[in-house]
Amino acid sequence: MTKGILGRKIGMTQVFAENGDLIPVTVVEAAANVVLQKKSVETDGYEAIQIGFEDKREKLSNKPEKGHVAKANTAPKRFVREFRGADLGQYEVGQEVKVDIFAEGDTVDVTGISKGKGFQGAIKRHGQSRGPMAHGSRYHRRPGSMGPVAPNRVFKGKLLPGRMGGEQVTVQNLEIVKVDVERNLLLIKGNVPGARKALVKIKSAVKA
Repeated sequence: MTKGILGRKIGMTQVFAENGDLIPVTVVEAAANVVLQKKSVETDGYEAIQIGFEDKREKLSNKPEKGHVAKANTAPKRFVREFRGADLGQYEVGQEVKVDIFAEGDTVDVTGISKGKGFQGAIKRHGQSRGPMAHGSRYHRRPGSMGPVAPNRVFKGKLLPGRMGGEQVTVQNLEIVKVDVERNLLLIKGNVPGARKALVKIKSAVKA
């Protein structure tokens, strides 16, 4: 069954394993996750649980939002996401979800918004090869042929320079190195998408 939690990326550090290996880890704080809604096939056409993370001021939420969270007897949430494939019997509306749903050694997928990198060329953005760097080449880091002459246009989907980053990215099969229940922290091996303080969604791996 799918397990999931929402959190905020604190940053990266490193820990030592019992055998002395140094492991780079990302620290994610996942405090006060509340179940806002249980979706069933009868009412919604599919099964899922909706979880909210991190309270926000009443002023920042509208009336429907306040009514929705009132059913769970909690404050309006900044970050709300659904988890499909969860065991609905284990959850009740208003219940708090804590980091101890995961254990050391669990494999997870982490979804977040990647860092925005601004307007970038085709080499950095798509990993294309550059032209010869000799003086007479005059073709160093340009995007390459635009394709056939006949349609007099560039085909959709052509890999060209443009705005890079700032999109939803999922990194799969990351290992949970440590669960700190007292401080509501998860230490995840390797890096996860987003800048420091970015919001992330952690769920049990689909391909593990």
